[in-house]
This record gives sequence, C-alpha cells and structure tokens, in this order.
Amino acid sequence: MSIPMSPAPNGLVGRSVEQALVDDLFDPASRGTALMLTGEAGVGKSALLDIAAERASEAGFTVVRIVGSQFGQDVSFSGLAQLLQPLAEEIPALPARQAETLQAVRGLSDEQPAELLTISNAVQVLLSRTAAKRGPLTLVIDDPAWLDRPSAMVLGTVARHVRAGSLVVLAASRTGDESFLSGTGIPTHEVQPLDEASATALVAERFPAMTPRVRQRLVTEAAGNPLALLELPVPLNEAQQTERGPLPAVLPLSERLKKIFSVRVGGLPRATQELLLLAVLEGSGDLHVLERALAGSDVLTRLGPAERAGLVWVDSLTGRLVFRHPLTRSAVIELSTRAERQRMHLDLAEEFPEGSERRVRHLAAAAGGPDDQVAALLHDVAYRTLRRGDAVGALTTLLRASELSGSGTTKGRMLAEAAVLGANITGDLRNVRSLLDNAMSADPVGADSPAVAAAAASQLLNGEGDADTAHRLLVGAIRSHAQPGLTDENILREALHTLLMVCFFSGRADHWPAFDSAVADVLRHAPDPLLSVVRAAFGDPAHSAVAVLDVLDDLILGLTRETDPRRIVRTAIAGVYVDRLPDCRSALRRVAEDGRNGGAIATAIEAHFLLANDAYAGGQWDDVPDLTDEGLRWCETHNYRLLGCSGQFLRGILAAARGDDRTALDVADRLDSWGNPRGLGMLHVYASHIRALSALGGADFEGAYRCLRSLGTPGLLPSHMPHALALFWDFAESAARTGHHAEAIEHIAAVRASGVPSISPRLAMLTDAAEAVANPDAVDHELFERAIATPGAERWPFDWARICLAYGERLRRAKAGGAAGVHLEAALSTFQRLGAQPWCARAANELRASGVNVHAPAAASAEDGRSPLTPQEQQIAQLAATGLTNKQIAAQLFLSPRTVAAHLRGVFPKLNVTSRAGLRDALTRRHA
Repeated sequence: MSIPMSPAPNGLVGRSVEQALVDDLFDPASRGTALMLTGEAGVGKSALLDIAAERASEAGFTVVRIVGSQFGQDVSFSGLAQLLQPLAEEIPALPARQAETLQAVRGLSDEQPAELLTISNAVQVLLSRTAAKRGPLTLVIDDPAWLDRPSAMVLGTVARHVRAGSLVVLAASRTGDESFLSGTGIPTHEVQPLDEASATALVAERFPAMTPRVRQRLVTEAAGNPLALLELPVPLNEAQQTERGPLPAVLPLSERLKKIFSVRVGGLPRATQELLLLAVLEGSGDLHVLERALAGSDVLTRLGPAERAGLVWVDSLTGRLVFRHPLTRSAVIELSTRAERQRMHLDLAEEFPEGSERRVRHLAAAAGGPDDQVAALLHDVAYRTLRRGDAVGALTTLLRASELSGSGTTKGRMLAEAAVLGANITGDLRNVRSLLDNAMSADPVGADSPAVAAAAASQLLNGEGDADTAHRLLVGAIRSHAQPGLTDENILREALHTLLMVCFFSGRADHWPAFDSAVADVLRHAPDPLLSVVRAAFGDPAHSAVAVLDVLDDLILGLTRETDPRRIVRTAIAGVYVDRLPDCRSALRRVAEDGRNGGAIATAIEAHFLLANDAYAGGQWDDVPDLTDEGLRWCETHNYRLLGCSGQFLRGILAAARGDDRTALDVADRLDSWGNPRGLGMLHVYASHIRALSALGGADFEGAYRCLRSLGTPGLLPSHMPHALALFWDFAESAARTGHHAEAIEHIAAVRASGVPSISPRLAMLTDAAEAVANPDAVDHELFERAIATPGAERWPFDWARICLAYGERLRRAKAGGAAGVHLEAALSTFQRLGAQPWCARAANELRASGVNVHAPAAASAEDGRSPLTPQEQQIAQLAATGLTNKQIAAQLFLSPRTVAAHLRGVFPKLNVTSRAGLRDALTRRHA
C-alpha cells in the first residue's frame, strides 16, 4: 500500500520566476502579448499553463485552451476547431463571408475551407470582435508541435499579429520541438529542472511521511524533473517509502515514467480505459463524439476514475476532455491491443459523414491489411489535402494509401505518385530513388508510367542526367498514357509541367513540338487553363503571351484564394517574362513561409527565386541576396541543383549590375560548366546575360555584343528562347555602340512586330528606348521622351535609369549639354541608390563631359565642419528627422525599409547621436 499524496498547494514549488512571467502577461500595468514555455517532458510546463489559465480568468480574460495530439495532427483544422468551438456563438455575427469560412472549417458547411490567409483573417476578426464584446482573450496552447499543419499555419499568423491589450498567447512545448510558434519571434522562456532544494521541498510537501534517505534517493534520481518527483513514489509501498523495505532498482527516467503511467492507467476500470483509448484515437477530446461512439454510454461516469486519479480533466469552457500529460496518452496506447484500436477507429468512423476526411482517416487507421477501397478513398483525401495547401500531409497520406493497396499495380502507382510529389513539391528529392525502386518492385509493368517518368526526370535533371534523356522519358510515358482513365489527371499534369520545364531549360527548339502534341492530347479530356497559360506566357512570350494575358490576369487575381502551392508558383512562373510578378508577391510569400514552417520545400525554393526576380526588377536589390541565399541553402540541403541555377543566375546578374565582376563571371562560368554537359542550354543563356551586363556596365560594348550575338540571329525572337525578352534592350545598346546599327534596327523591328510592347508598360518602355538607341541619326527624340515618361516607370528603376543615361549620352553628343545634364543626373542618382557602381561611373563620366563637376564624396568628420554623410545618408537623415518612419522614407526614395534602416545605423555614429530624436538637432547644428 502506498502512502497517500498530500493535495497540491495553490502555488508551484520553485517556480517563482515563471509565475512572475505569467503574472506580467495579465497585469494591466505591464501586460505582455505572448510567451512560449519550453522544457523537457515533465518539467512542469502543463502545470504552469494551468496556473496561467487561472490567473487569466481572475484577471477577467476569456480563456481558450488548445491541445495538440498525435492523432489530431493528421486531421486538418482539428486544432483550430478547439479554438472555434467555445467562441461558436460569436461566429454568426461576423461578416457573411468570414462566418461561412469559419463554419466550413468547423465542418458545418458544404463548402471546402478557404485558403489559409482567408481563414487567418477570419479568425483574427473573430478574436477581435470577441475581445471587444467579452473582454480580453487568452489562448493557452499545449503541445503546439502536435497540431495539424493548417491549424498551425493559421495560429502562427495570429501569433505574429498579436497586439498588447486584447489577446495573450501562452504556449508550452518540449525543448527541440519545432512548431508554428518557432519562427514568430515571440519571447521564449525555458523552464529548467528544479534545483535540489526546491526538489526536496516538493517531495517533502507532497509525501510528508517519506523518510529523508528515501526522499534524497528520489531527488537524486529524478534530476529535478517535477513529474518524476511526483510520479516515482507512486508505485512504492509504505514500507519502501519509510525504509522498512528495499527500494526498486534504478531504471532510466523515460522508461520509469512510461511504467508509472502504464501502472496508473492500468489500475483504472476497464470501461474507463476504453473511454481514454477512444479519446486518444479521436484526438480532439470532443465529448459528444465520444458519447455517440460509445452508443450513448454515460461518458462522465466512465471518466470519473481517471479524473480522480488526476490523469484527465474536462475543460468547462469547451467541454472537451484534456489529458494532463502527453505520456498518459502514450501509456493508454501501449496498454491497448491492436484489435481494440481497430474496433474503436471503426466506431469513430461511423460518427463522420460518408467520404469525409476524418471518416476516411479512421477507416485507414482501422485497416488491418490491404484494403483497396479504403486506399482509393485515402488517395482522394491526399489530393484534397494537397489542394488545401498541405503538401507534406498529402505525401504522408499518399504513402499510407500505398500501404493499404492490395494490388501491385495500385501500390506501384501510388508510390510513384508519392515520388512525384516529393520531387516537385515537398522537397523529398533524396527519397525519390527508393520510392521509385519500391514502385517498380511492386509493379514492374508500370515502369513507363507518367508518374515514374516525372519523378525520374526531376532526379535526372538535378543529378548527373541530361535534358535529352529526361525529355525522351517523359514524352514516351505521356504519349502511352494520355488516353482517359489510364492515368490520374493530377499526375498527367505533373508530368506535363515537368516536361515543360525540361523544354525550357534545354533551350532546344526541337523539344517543344512533342510537348505541344502531348498537351493537345491530354487537354482534350482534362482541360487545364493554367498549363496552357504557362506554355504561352513563359514558354514563348514574344509570340504567344498576348493571347493569354486576360486569362493569366484572372488567374493571378484568384491567387488570394488559392491554397495549392503548385498552382501559386506556376501562375507566378507564367508572369515572369510578362511583368506580372508584383501581383503574385503575397501568394508567393505564403508559399515561402510554408517552406520555412516545414511544408513544401521545392515550391518554397521556387517562390524564393521568383520573389528575388521581382525584387531585382523592382529595384529592391538589398532584398535579393537574402532571398537567393535562403533558397540556395535549401537547394544544397535537399539536392535541388537545377533549381539552384535560377538562384545563381539572380546572384550573378545582381553582381554584374553592381560591378562585382569577379562574382558575376564566376557564376556565369559555373552555370556553363554545369549546364553544358547536361544539355541545359538555358543556363548558357543565363551565363551570357550575366557576362553581357557586366561588360555593358564597364562600357565594354564589343564584349557585350559578342556575348549576345552568339545567342541568335538579329531580327529573330526564337520561340524556344523566352529569355530573349530580357535581352533585346541589351542587344540594341551593344549593337548600336559597336556600329551594328542595321542589326539593332532589324532586331527591334522584330520585337515591335511581335507585339511585345503590348505585353506590359515596361516592355513598351524598353522597346521605345531600344528603337531610339538603334537609330543614332534620329533628330526627333520622341521615343526617348516617351520611354522616360512611361507611367509607373519608377517601378523599374534600373531599366529607367539606363534609358536616362542613354538619352543623356545622345543629347550630350548633340551638344545639348543642359538637357543632357538633367537626364544624366537622374540616372546617376538612381544608380547610386541601387549601388550600381559601374553605371554610376558611366553616368558621372558623361556628366563631366557635359561640363558638370562630379566628385566622389570626400571623407569628412565632425571636426572639419563638413558633413560626414553621403548624399543618400543626408537625404534619409533629413526625412527621418521630420518624423517619417523607415517604411515611409522607403516609399519616398524607392528603397526597401531594410536599406533605410541600414543607412540610419551608419548615420547615428557619424552624427554622434544614438536615436532618431537627436537627428534634427544634429542636422541643424551642421547647417548653422
């Protein structure tokens, strides 16, 4: 017989620091907004959450508790449902669209849940309105790492936008567990094991009859873990606790705790154990579901012994069953039999509608062996999960479906599909080979399927394979499986998209006809507007983009609601050469953030490079290295060597523009050396672009001309080289400056005849400028004037400044020095802001030739009375002194807020001030 344990005191022993942190969260005088508690299992995090919930209630907060669970992790929005249930009565009062969104998340609407950003916005509005009506809210989140990914993404967005006053977020997670809160920047406090004095006091307080020697033995073995301190004495009898009997042998702590939990759970009545097992498998703790699954049995009566044992409790606000410690759930599972778990999963499946995701997942968990019907249902759930934006969950589900497949053909197909998703979306490229081996082992006949071909092609292109082999593989597989019913439409589209990228990177004209033929065959019975748009706007923009721009613009408009990362990235890809990337930024940032949170890595890499492309074109050059570096790190980690080439190109083109020729030419050489043996001709185009821009910056027009002339024939815009739209302005300048005026004129005539200017204002601006440059004898400067006056030209500062430079050069040579100076100064100012050093030198040289004195900023100091600031620093400092924020300054000067902040960090020591408040006085003294 064990000695009884004394009741728990109101406070926690040895947790004064943590309790003070919690108190501060709810103190009106110093109210915080969020706190993450971390620590090892059993260190007392859940007890601190319980104390926090009590303090919050006492302070007038409405407390909402969310608990992550192992089974619930696979059920979309199960975590979010715990937030919405206690606030359900507030939902109908929301705007109709937001109310419908949240009801869909709760499963109370026939509509599919909206994309995560819309759900996040709806949740934030719900919380805001609830706080306004009921008073401040507290979200208490236990085990966030076990939340399902969609809920985690939504709650992560909520946590990032927490503001003091109306909402407090308090969470607890095991040390080392990654969760949606890991990257939010909220304060984190690690709960340490108790020191020896506190541990001794805790055991003495709760087990007063225990002798000091036994107590010391337990304190030593528990190593400060409060859960172990409280649980280790439980199996000891009275004689052992009072030294009248031998103590048991010492076991590893984790094993000991498992044994303890098993003993405590095993001592419960059988009916209570069954209820706890049902609750673990159900995942959300919904007592209504549990009661229905138990055929109306009195759940609370069954639950009583577990509550009295301190293993579980019922949240009075939500009515949900809560386990006091995750190890209790583990013990419940360990004590159950496989047959019991299967039976209960079947019972739970009956509580959900036919075809619903939760029903299918319970059926899959109940399956004791191959079950083709359940496998087919789970296959459908996998693609629903993917369309919802959870690519990792989709892959996991697809693998489970393959395990349940009875036939080798079906198993092989599903394994091959998993390989495709892994290669093209989730970032599991390194596992592709083993998945394909297993697929072909299960179904040798399916070795030529589109799924196998698409996965193998991705592996080939990122490894030691070549474009020709990948092209043959894909074309053969698609042609032989294009008939309706032979292959899942999702996989056919994946194979076609992979083939499109093979054609693009090969840069071969003879590769595209097979793609077009395959697309025509497939689209006859499986229409896909996005695929057609990508082919036209990205594959051959010069000749085909105009016809699909309206459809593309509609697709981009729909990105606010799109959740599928594939469609977001591919829509943005279609916008690359037709200047539609700015409208894709928000959606691409969501995809990038999903990758950071453990989601789809491959699409996140593409999103990073698309955002970097947009930042380069828009003059946000300081953002380009951050975006490319993160994407390239992922490429290296996950072996995406071909995807990495796009990031390398952006690094190289930025280096060329800024005059870092060593980096630029090194990148160009590496692109050639890796791409040439693999037949990836587009990488040579990238390399030539970098070399040409580097040469133009240094006024080496002959070198630039040779690079660009080697890529094609003047007057032709090859249908297989979409990058020609990024090169025609460079070619016109280099050809005109080297005396090849006829070639320049012929080429720009082809650009205009193809309708390129009607694609976007930027391309119209560049076409006018290129035509003006190509005609050196033109007296009328209308084309230059029209280009420079293009509405919104400031959105493309580098292109616009280059046009200003070219026009200024033309005017200076025409002896119009005054007019030339205006444009040259505008060019110089923009180049300086961008950090385009070689272009600064070109503009400055032209200004000097116009009779304008241009000097490099001289070194200055506070002592000599001259301003120690550069012109740009002076401008930023003056704006900051007026009270403008970094964001407002950035908007005025077409800089990024990060660049403004960096300049101000340099300004403060130069002016001997420590904050913005001192800027006005410092600047006034210098001008006095």
